[in-house]
Amino acid sequence: MCGILAVLGCSDDSQAKRVRVLELSRRFLLCNVVRLKHRGPDWSGLHHHGDFYLTHQRLAIVDPASGDQPLFNEDKKIVVTVNGEIYNHEQLRGHLPNHKFRTGSDCEVIAHLYEEYGEEFVDMLDGMFSFVLLDTRNNHFIAARDAVGITSLYIGWGLDGSVWISSELKGLNDDCEHFETFPPGHLYSSKEGALRRWYNPTWFSEAIPSTPYDPLVLRHAFENSVIKRLMTDVPFGVLLSGGLDSSLVASITARHLAGTKAAKQWGTQLHSFCVGLEGSPDLKAAKEVSDYLGTVHHEFHFTVQDGIDAIEDVIYHIETYDVTTIRASTPMFLMSRKIKSLGVKMVMSGEGSDEVFGGYLYFHKAPNKEEFHHETCRKIKALHQYDCLRANKSTSAWGLEARVPFLDKEFINVAMSIDPEWKLIKPEEGRIEKWVLRKAFDDEENPYLPKHILYRQKEQFSDGVGYSWIDGLKAHAEQHVTDKMMLNATHIFPHNTPITKEAYYYRMIFERFFPQNPARMTVPGGASVACSTAKAIEWDASWSNNLDPSGRAALGVHLSAYDQKLPSPGNLGPNIIDIVPRIVSVPGVAIHS
Repeated sequence: MCGILAVLGCSDDSQAKRVRVLELSRRFLLCNVVRLKHRGPDWSGLHHHGDFYLTHQRLAIVDPASGDQPLFNEDKKIVVTVNGEIYNHEQLRGHLPNHKFRTGSDCEVIAHLYEEYGEEFVDMLDGMFSFVLLDTRNNHFIAARDAVGITSLYIGWGLDGSVWISSELKGLNDDCEHFETFPPGHLYSSKEGALRRWYNPTWFSEAIPSTPYDPLVLRHAFENSVIKRLMTDVPFGVLLSGGLDSSLVASITARHLAGTKAAKQWGTQLHSFCVGLEGSPDLKAAKEVSDYLGTVHHEFHFTVQDGIDAIEDVIYHIETYDVTTIRASTPMFLMSRKIKSLGVKMVMSGEGSDEVFGGYLYFHKAPNKEEFHHETCRKIKALHQYDCLRANKSTSAWGLEARVPFLDKEFINVAMSIDPEWKLIKPEEGRIEKWVLRKAFDDEENPYLPKHILYRQKEQFSDGVGYSWIDGLKAHAEQHVTDKMMLNATHIFPHNTPITKEAYYYRMIFERFFPQNPARMTVPGGASVACSTAKAIEWDASWSNNLDPSGRAALGVHLSAYDQKLPSPGNLGPNIIDIVPRIVSVPGVAIHS
């Protein structure tokens, strides 16, 4: 993932303003706090035109030699800065025979598409992206974000009338009077001075679909999604937890790698990566899948204390105080650093499947197919605030890119058109969560995965890395947030008031980094059990007394469900120590490999 920052229509076009914009996009020199440079360590670019500044921090994945940004059309009148990947750029170039391309970058096609089609080209893009485009002929600009928000993006406004666009909050929170999340599937046009939705799929209305389930159609759609994401000019691998989703991604990648350009450059043996506490469920399952697929497997271990020591850096980078996101982001953050140290710059990951297929364990309690489908729609629409945010920023913190084939536009259309009656969980019929996906890849003649992996129970990432990880976080918060502090929580944090000590602990750290009111408003709130929306809690009356985003909160469903009582801090051993972690850059976190 790259980092973009654009300041558009500001009243100051002086050299001092140019320096300030560079500081924000690279490094804020006065206190040496990293802003966006971590997202793109390979190159920095800035285009200045009057009172418009477009900057780019590049992570070079496609065409590393000539694809530096910002990018232009032939006469350099159209300027664009892009974060992301356009998987169909070669096909789109074929639709532009009269255009001359300067680079092999997949993102250059955006400038030419705008020149040919105007603002209405965005739906032609197949990929993950955030971009800002400036038409210097009339100083008109547009900004857009991909369909479901795989890439992160924020928009802000300055007192001087300027519009600011940034990949992260860090680029906006000191200079904008107001800022907010740039919504997925939207485009901002300076002509209207407003956002409008460009992504309008059939499923978005939440109408109940009726297409019969065809396992081969679903299988082929997902295979195509994985194959198109093998577009890379740098070393890559797969994140492998040993669960269904990441294992399918790894299996398909291993099957189709040999015939790709990437294989010619980097070899045909796939590398896989897993993280967990010693003895965790994911480590065991991932090793088994790796052995089955023949990947070069890299297993990283961390301790509860390693994770606790990194919490402040994690919150700074992922820019949230949401409990489940922080729990899952921390192991991913630690693993990403190790992966990057091996020379890998891109990984495939399994986010999005649980939202599309109703894979979270609370879906066992869906009362009917209508409620099931509505909940999957709500979950997909909110992904940019949770798993997409985690996958994007946990990896980008170390200059690593994550690609998520389950969130392919076309694949989502296929999966969300299936009659949800087929997705309902019916144990009495042998249909567990995500049965339609499992069945689609249950090939007796040429198996993708061992049966027991293909039908392994859903395990949330923050649980699968080791159950004592979440237990340790709760115990640590118990030591550092008092009952008296909790009594005043509604006064200290009137918006999204934390209701647990763990949530209070994260909120204190977040507020230190991002004290502005617009920052706290970018984080979602509301009750949740096992990652449900607040609406789905109505499915089971007992859940309202057991609110926790862990899958183990799905009492009566998860095979290792929570005991009713929180373990006391003294029962967690020497990994929990009685100090509040200080603000560090984590230069010496020990991840034992």
